[in-house]
Amino acid sequence: MMEKDCIFCKIAAGEIPARTIYEDNEFRVILDASPASKGHALILPKEHYANIYEIDEEIIAKAAKLAKRLAAHMTETLGCDGFNIVQNNGEVAGQTVFHFHMHLIPRYKEMKNDDILHWTHEAFTDEEQDEICAKLQMK
Repeated sequence: MMEKDCIFCKIAAGEIPARTIYEDNEFRVILDASPASKGHALILPKEHYANIYEIDEEIIAKAAKLAKRLAAHMTETLGCDGFNIVQNNGEVAGQTVFHFHMHLIPRYKEMKNDDILHWTHEAFTDEEQDEICAKLQMK
């Protein structure tokens, strides 16, 4: 189902023009209009899901398989030296369009923008790490 005010729903449906590099019944993959690198693309499901918490498990599995195929194709075609696959959830995590999407970001040794996905590391005591681990373990 589409959200009537969602720009990614409109792009995925072909209502707004975009540079499409792949399309099937469930996804449209477009070049990012504000790319972080040469070939930066977005995988957009045609159905609307705001984020990873809402997306159907079968759809996200298909998106991951598509990301793998496209990363291999883009690496071979563009000759990039590495690859980031990024998926943000929530404003604090960098999500700006609230329609699930995956970024495919080819990386090049000579890139000007070498701080993509840069974060500072935090330190936790062994006890804190043990407590976090215990809370997160799934049964």
